[in-house]
Amino acid sequence: MRYVFDGDTILVDTGQKVRYLGIDAPEMGRDGKESEFMALEAREFNRQAVNQSKVILEFDLEKKDRHGRLLAYVFLENGDMVNALLVRKGLAHVLCKKPNVKYRLLLLREQRLAMTERIGIWSRDNTKGEAYYAGNSASYRFHRPNCPFGKKIQPQHLVRFESRFAAFWEGYSPCKRCKP
Repeated sequence: MRYVFDGDTILVDTGQKVRYLGIDAPEMGRDGKESEFMALEAREFNRQAVNQSKVILEFDLEKKDRHGRLLAYVFLENGDMVNALLVRKGLAHVLCKKPNVKYRLLLLREQRLAMTERIGIWSRDNTKGEAYYAGNSASYRFHRPNCPFGKKIQPQHLVRFESRFAAFWEGYSPCKRCKP
């Protein structure tokens, strides 16, 4: 392992960037923007977990993302999955994109434990004041009611959530556009 970019991306000895599958850690600040809540802690935990360690990459159905990064579940030599450790510590949330859902239930279980304990990203109040949130069961994303992407959800895939917490509890992740 060569370098840790943030809570969910590393550079391995082969020179390839690896994006952790099934999770999304808070974003590091770039171009003058502040880092998101718990981003520095997520990067530091990731760094300590994989620093000077041999990691084992396990792939799902898709091996690369649109940016050319490897998509992997990252395991330590002791068998611990770093993706799950980050979620369990409240330093990332579940972000599963079909067809890469091999460990979705494991990650969701770890997220629910962190949510129940209100640690890391779950230590803050998760309400945004919307009357409801629209979830898409085909993509595991949730949206604000007025989001253009949310309005395009096909009726058979529409799931309504009373709160952000409820959406996260079911393993849905927030839309990158409307940021619910």
